[in-house]
Amino acid sequence: MNEKTPVVPFDAKALLPTLPHLPGVYRMLGEHGEALYVGKARDLRKRVSSYFQKHDHSPRIRLMVEQIREVQITVTRSESEALLLENNLIKGLNPRYNILFRDDKSYPYLVLSGHAYPRLGYFRGSTDKVHRYFGPYPNAYAVRESMQILQKVFRLRTCEDTVFAHRSRPCLLFQIHRCSGPCVGAISAEAYGREVANAAMLLEGKASDLLSAITRRMEHAASELRFEEAALYRDQLQALNRVREKQFMESRSQQDVDVVGLAVRSGVACVYLMMIRGGRNLGGRAFFPSNADEADPASILEAFLSQHYAALAVPGVVVTGLELDGMEAWLSQEAGRKVSLVSRPVGERRGWLRLAEANAVQALLAREGQRANQETRLAALNDVLHESAIQRIECFDVSHTQGEATVVSCVVYDRGAMQASEYRRFNIATPTPGDDYYAMREALTRRYARLLGESEGSLEGEGKMPDLLLVDGGRGQVNVALEALTELGLGDLTLLGVAKGVERKPGLEQLILPDEADPLILPPDHPALHLIQEVRDEAHRFAITGHRARRAKKRTRSTLEDIPGIGPKRRQALLRAFGGLRGIQSAGVEELAQVEGISRELAEKLYRELH
Repeated sequence: MNEKTPVVPFDAKALLPTLPHLPGVYRMLGEHGEALYVGKARDLRKRVSSYFQKHDHSPRIRLMVEQIREVQITVTRSESEALLLENNLIKGLNPRYNILFRDDKSYPYLVLSGHAYPRLGYFRGSTDKVHRYFGPYPNAYAVRESMQILQKVFRLRTCEDTVFAHRSRPCLLFQIHRCSGPCVGAISAEAYGREVANAAMLLEGKASDLLSAITRRMEHAASELRFEEAALYRDQLQALNRVREKQFMESRSQQDVDVVGLAVRSGVACVYLMMIRGGRNLGGRAFFPSNADEADPASILEAFLSQHYAALAVPGVVVTGLELDGMEAWLSQEAGRKVSLVSRPVGERRGWLRLAEANAVQALLAREGQRANQETRLAALNDVLHESAIQRIECFDVSHTQGEATVVSCVVYDRGAMQASEYRRFNIATPTPGDDYYAMREALTRRYARLLGESEGSLEGEGKMPDLLLVDGGRGQVNVALEALTELGLGDLTLLGVAKGVERKPGLEQLILPDEADPLILPPDHPALHLIQEVRDEAHRFAITGHRARRAKKRTRSTLEDIPGIGPKRRQALLRAFGGLRGIQSAGVEELAQVEGISRELAEKLYRELH
């Protein structure tokens, strides 16, 4: 019989005298070399020593100290450099005891493209130096609203480049005075460029300068008796003033400001980020950190600022309610310019901070309500199924169009919420088109064979088995799922089918249990049914999204990419000439043959393939 190797306690007394009185980063490692905690320090010896010499730590820190088996340090030139290194290590190592802010959503931007006639558009992703980006914005609604404002005032184009390059007459936006019609030469490049510059001024918070410039142009045009041009400037001024009255806050400053409010309630923290751009409140977003139990407010705010602005542009001013040593220097270093960190705001900034803090409190209350509602639903589900420990639910759904591009989705409900990062899709090639049973068996086998092959005892991500398996379907789907699970040795896993009831109306679902002959029908207002519907609907949405994307890709490839003789260059020339796949399909042989690189013979082949 093998005996366990005794745990060797960490010898802090031998380590502490070797640490320097310099700024740097320290890493606490566990028994297997895993990262427990990463921290920065102005004085490494003093900071690391405090973990082992003080005895008034919180239970969380005491538990961490008991697990430490090694401490590694990295000396830096300054505290701000240590903050940068700390943030990079946190992202890479994902330490168990660090305060972590996770935000799966990327932030949207408003973009002015770098074309001769720049396009005004919505953008989400990595920025480049070709186009001009404004943001980030807290949500898509704020971007759309800003685009509507700019369209009304400056009439910039929003159409895609392929549409813009092949217009023969102006579109509806030109008719309703939301576009100046650059596609058909209704405005000169110089005049359009001036409107783009005006839009950029408004986005940069220079509304007062913009109003003065337009006023001067109007007066100059009127003095030279160009009254129609002066009237256009007058209308633009009126529209701009109406926008300012409705959309802009009374602000003495037009600087870009981020306001960070913090609220802590019942041991749960919430940081609310409110974005002010050019005096205009764009709204905000709530963030809930993990591993923040018993953490002090300054540590929570410092963790948020360092992790949030490591990936996003820093505005000129950041308002918080607490002083944070070294954070202003780090923010300035990240931005490459001076950033003011205001910890004692006055006047309107104090009002903004109070508003952000109030929103943080509201977000916490809403989260508590949602959590209580989810707990009620879970308790009801356990009661209905005569279980006691259902926490994690996985649901599978099959989607296809008459057997084409079959996709099976797997969505995960755990810890009281849907866990989008753990969703999975399975592309299935069925022997017989439309064979849902084969698709379900294949997806379940692939999913749980993978889980069984991973290290046992893992409690995170795909290493954790569900407490309840839902399948969207009736008795046949349930029987197939049970057979697949039994073959994998998982026959004891709680299984439930969700079949659409009479007339397929929500609230009339039939719940199919493998060992019960009759389906279980719950009242439409039953909390357990609401939870099942939520998870089932999300699986359905995720499956349809994947199926449509796969179908569209397959159909696009079958029409152009798989045609012999049509390589990337010729395909690009065709798309550029006809504005898209639909235009190519509408073209005749003669029109196709006029495209550079397309011979008459190839045009005939292309026409046959497309029709």
